[in-house]
Amino acid sequence: MDASVTAAPRARIATLDLIRGLAVLGILAVNADGFAATFGAYGSADLWPFPNEGATAISKWIIDAFFHQKFISLFSMLFGASIFLVGGERDERGAEERGRRLRRRLFWLFVFALFHGLALWWGDVLLLYAWAGLFVMLARSWPVRRLAVVGALLFGLFAGLQILGPLALQFAPAETQAEVMASMHPTPERIAAVQAETADARGSLAGAYRQNLKGWTSLQGPSVMFFVFPTVGLMMIGLALLKSGFLGGARSARVYVATAAAGALALAVVAWLSWRQTMEGADILVAGGIEFLLNPLIGVGYAACLILLWKAGRAGALSPLAAAGRMAFTNYLTQSLIMTTLFYGGRGLGLMGQVDRPALWAIVAAVWVLQLAWSVLWLRRFQMGPLEWLWRSLTVGQRLPIRRAG
Repeated sequence: MDASVTAAPRARIATLDLIRGLAVLGILAVNADGFAATFGAYGSADLWPFPNEGATAISKWIIDAFFHQKFISLFSMLFGASIFLVGGERDERGAEERGRRLRRRLFWLFVFALFHGLALWWGDVLLLYAWAGLFVMLARSWPVRRLAVVGALLFGLFAGLQILGPLALQFAPAETQAEVMASMHPTPERIAAVQAETADARGSLAGAYRQNLKGWTSLQGPSVMFFVFPTVGLMMIGLALLKSGFLGGARSARVYVATAAAGALALAVVAWLSWRQTMEGADILVAGGIEFLLNPLIGVGYAACLILLWKAGRAGALSPLAAAGRMAFTNYLTQSLIMTTLFYGGRGLGLMGQVDRPALWAIVAAVWVLQLAWSVLWLRRFQMGPLEWLWRSLTVGQRLPIRRAG
């Protein structure tokens, strides 16, 4: 047996576990819409099964302002950091074997992603990570500055396109402007089609997976064509943050306070734009691009706040969150299992289209409590989560020990 496989793992970076735990729990709050309704209604105020008013509208605003794209951006950065932690420098001793392991790790992630997207839930992000990881692994030995600059350029380019496109619309003919504005709101026919999709997904297992496949296939073109390279950019930024010591808590408290303040300012802008759109019904064409650009900064601001708590000696109180982070892969996939069991027809309760956002928040909170508790209990007896163990064993090509010694 390869000694490098059985050797004790390097000491874990505690702050990475904390941030990963925060990210995986935050992702559920955003994904919940996609479990409770079909792909066609996801994230939409007009196509949601309940009127966008009162507590429903406020719930959507909270999701859009404080959660949407913040935690998935943070999760993407952490995945970029993990590529370096697994693969190491490309010119160090044992780099060839570590590189092979990293490629196998991405291959098995691709396999898991296909299972997750096709057998559980259409909103899988792992396939995107497998594609993006192929590019980032080639850049893992770049210096911090190059990673940060190239990552920011890749991400900023795609954010800029979302801002410049709507700005250019003001120079289009009035008829074109009117058509674009009208397209922002669904027709009665589209509303009826989404209602039929919801009934199909609720009515039977075949209907649930028919709609699941429809959502999954609809995502693949846009994911590959649009989201891969901004995701590569986020992963490079995350790798730069790791190498600079930021994610490990090695920078001064002043750096984290400044980052948290910048994130708070960005959050204020995003929250205001979201309020104008969700609560007041304003059509702000550039809002999506501005939010896309600022959301990663908000996510890093959240991480800075968490690191400040850790530096203040609150690691013990945060230990359940760290445990959830150590089992992030297991928790991410079990979120899909739990939620589709609740909402898909045929193999669960068939609640698709029956649960409004305020009640959905109660379900999300219950899953959070469950995953925080079960992560702590599991890790008392085992070295890693069950799916982390499976993924790592497949990566190294042999069955690794999972139980704690003694």
